[in-house]
Amino acid sequence: MGDRRRAVPGTDRVLADPGVAAAVERLGHQLVARTVREVAQRARDGLLEPESVVAETLAALPRSASGMRPVINATGVLLHTNLGRAPLSRAAREALQVAAGTTDVELDLDTGDRGRRGASAVEALLDAVPGAEDAHLVNNGAAALALAATALAADREIVLARGEMVEIGDGFRIPELLTSTGARLREVGTTNRVRLDDYRQALGADTGFALKIHPSNFVISGFTAEVGLAELRELDVPVVADIGSGLLRPDPALPGEPDAATALADGADLVIASGDKLLGGPQCGLLLGRADVVRRLRRHPLARALRVDKLTLAALEATVRGPRPPVTEALHRSDLAERAAALADSLAAAGVPAEAVDSGASVGGGGAPGVVLSSVAVALPARFAKQLRLGEPPVMARLERNRCLLDLFALDPDDDEVLRRAVLAAH
Repeated sequence: MGDRRRAVPGTDRVLADPGVAAAVERLGHQLVARTVREVAQRARDGLLEPESVVAETLAALPRSASGMRPVINATGVLLHTNLGRAPLSRAAREALQVAAGTTDVELDLDTGDRGRRGASAVEALLDAVPGAEDAHLVNNGAAALALAATALAADREIVLARGEMVEIGDGFRIPELLTSTGARLREVGTTNRVRLDDYRQALGADTGFALKIHPSNFVISGFTAEVGLAELRELDVPVVADIGSGLLRPDPALPGEPDAATALADGADLVIASGDKLLGGPQCGLLLGRADVVRRLRRHPLARALRVDKLTLAALEATVRGPRPPVTEALHRSDLAERAAALADSLAAAGVPAEAVDSGASVGGGGAPGVVLSSVAVALPARFAKQLRLGEPPVMARLERNRCLLDLFALDPDDDEVLRRAVLAAH
C-alpha cells in the first residue's frame, strides 16, 4: 500500500500535464484541481493504476464550466420545457457573443449620454407588430402578468372568466399569481360558458381591468361559450390579453393559436406573451399595447426588479429581426418522411432494428393545446430509450407502445447525423 501511494503523482505534477493545463484554462483551476485530487485518491485506494491518473482526470472533467449539457430533442415536443423550450437561431447565438462583452446597452453613442435600455429590441418588436404603440420586456411571461396586475390593479379587481383560471406547469396557478400582487379576482361565468353580460355585471368602481387568458395546456370542448376580445373592447375598462405562447403574427401552421397582432387589432389594450415559446427566442415576457398603458408599467417600481439583461435583449432582437428561428422552421418543414426513411435505412443496414413510422408531435410549452401535428419518427426497441438518454450527447426519445420513438419534428436536419451516431453507439 505504501509503494502504491508513493507512486501516485502529486496534484501539482498532474496539473502541469499539457492536457490538464489546457483544461485549467477552459474550466478554471478550482474545478480541475478538485477532480485531480478525487482521481488521485482513487489511485491511492487501489481502484486504478497510478499511471492512469492523468488520463482518468481528463476523462472525468466536464466539457464546460457549466453544468448544462446539450441534448438532442427527439421527443416530438417542439417546446419542451425540461429541455429549455425554444432553441435559439444562429443569429441569436451570434448576438449573444456580441452582448457577452462591453456593449451600448444603456448608452447613446451619438451624445455620450445614458440611453434607453434595450431601445433597439423594443424597436424590433414594434416593427414586427405595428399595431402596438409601445412595448416593454421583463424576464418571463409570469413576470409580465404580475407587473400588469400590480401596476393596473393593485388593491382593485381583475375581472376574469372562471374557465380561464388555469394551473400550468409545476403547480403554477394563475389566480395565485394575480392575488399575490394585491389584486382581487372577480370571477365571471361558469367553467364552460361565459357571456359578455357576465363581464358587464361584474364591472364597478374598483375594476382595474378585464383579463383574457389563453388556456395554455388544456381544452374545454362540448357545451361551451367564451367572449372574444372584439366583444370585450365594448367594456369601459382596459382589456389585457395573455396570449401565452408568443406568436407575433398569425401562422397558418397553427390557425387556432392567438397572436399579438390580431389581439391588438381585436381591441386588447395590452398583450402579454412569452419570448421563448412560439416566438422562438430567449426566455422573457413581452408587453405590447397602448403607449399610456405600457408607459405606466415601465415606470412602476416593480419593473426594475423584473428587467431583462443585455443577453436577453440581444437574443430577442436578433430573433425578431433575423431569419426564421428553429421553432418556425420546424412548423413548416416538409421533409420529415424522407429524413426518417434515410435514417431508418442507414441504421437497419448497420444491424439496428429500425423503421420509419408516422407520428404525432405537439407544440408543448402550453402552446396549441390539444393540437396534434403530423410528424414522422424512427422506431427502435424500447431498450434504446435509456441507453440514448445516458449517451453522449444525451438523446431524449419518446416511449410509446413499447417502442422507442425518435421523432424528427423538433430536430434540425443538421442533427440527423449526430442522432444516427448516437444510436449506433447505443447499439
